[in-house]
Amino acid sequence: MAIEIKIPAIGESITEVTLAGWHVEDGDFVEEGDILADIESDKATVELPAESSGTIKLIAEEGSDLKIGEVIASLEEGEGAPKKKEEPKEESAPAQASESSQDSGKTVQHASPAASKILAEKGMSADDIKGTGKDGRVTKADALAAESAPKKEEKKEKAKEAAPVQLSGGVSREVRREKMSRLRKTIAKKLTAAKNETAMLTTFNEVDMQPIMDLRKKYQDMFVKKHGYKLGMMSFFTKACTMALAKVPGVNAQIDGEEIVYHDYADVGIAVSSDRGLVVPVLRNAEHMSLAQIEAEIIRLATKARDGKITIDEMSGGTFTITNGGIFGSMLSTPILNSPQSAILGMHNIVQRPWVVDGEIKVRPIMYLALSYDHRIIDGKESVTFLKTVKEYLEDPARMLIEI
Repeated sequence: MAIEIKIPAIGESITEVTLAGWHVEDGDFVEEGDILADIESDKATVELPAESSGTIKLIAEEGSDLKIGEVIASLEEGEGAPKKKEEPKEESAPAQASESSQDSGKTVQHASPAASKILAEKGMSADDIKGTGKDGRVTKADALAAESAPKKEEKKEKAKEAAPVQLSGGVSREVRREKMSRLRKTIAKKLTAAKNETAMLTTFNEVDMQPIMDLRKKYQDMFVKKHGYKLGMMSFFTKACTMALAKVPGVNAQIDGEEIVYHDYADVGIAVSSDRGLVVPVLRNAEHMSLAQIEAEIIRLATKARDGKITIDEMSGGTFTITNGGIFGSMLSTPILNSPQSAILGMHNIVQRPWVVDGEIKVRPIMYLALSYDHRIIDGKESVTFLKTVKEYLEDPARMLIEI
């Protein structure tokens, strides 16, 4: 019995997806649970497994946009491997046109009367060009397009005179076009909307990372021994942000029509770069997590995101976002809001810089921080207070541990 394979429901707001790629070929035998295809939605790519065993017949093509519930293949249930596809037999080439004759080993092409007249005016014969008509006949169009030998030679000479500089080393000027993925189109749409629909502003500060680096160095081995994974920088930033959000709740709020929605919880999105683009997994109720719990959740979500297995629910509903351009070497940037959120913190690379400590200039590991925010809901005082609070927690991490 043949069963239809349809695009499954992926999320409440998703009505259309893209068939990113097939994992099987037409006529293959698949087992129940085998991955048939990758389905790309606005937010993530999900795998489509086979519901039973049988022989697959593909209907939809890779790269096509499809509605939820649309049939993309059929599965003939049964057991056993499929029959091998027969290789197409090579057909012998058709006999050479009879209108060509051999003269001293040279092929003589026949031309239509109109073509013959045009060729004669050009001082050419049918033997000088290749016909595109039936059985190789030279048509009027062929004759009109043909260039006489003198003209060809003249063009060659002019080409030599005006020849451009030849660059060595395999220089290419080819242009390659690719269809935008659904995820990339969604990212572009959201970022454009964030720039056009909000009063975005960015404030900056700098933080001395030495205290956190010393803390990690002192306790890293003990932390790994207890938890099985390392304590990263992002955990400290997430913890510092959740505590700062509690003190400056406007940064954790959103505009909904003519109302401001304040959140008593902190669902923090952590921007992760994947092969399919930028995705933002969300740590739910991060304000109640310890540093170890935050680190474990970041590792879990980031791994799923990079493997393309992150779910839509795991990327929805964040109230605040952190992005780290420093891992790519960024010194300073103005991150774009992750709508409908009202603020996003940008981390950057750590650079040894001159720093005044107790009246003396010392070399310290300094990071620039950037807070982009929606000025419609967050005033300058709130944004600066928030960023200064984050800085204070990072430069005195013991305060995060005793929560003061």
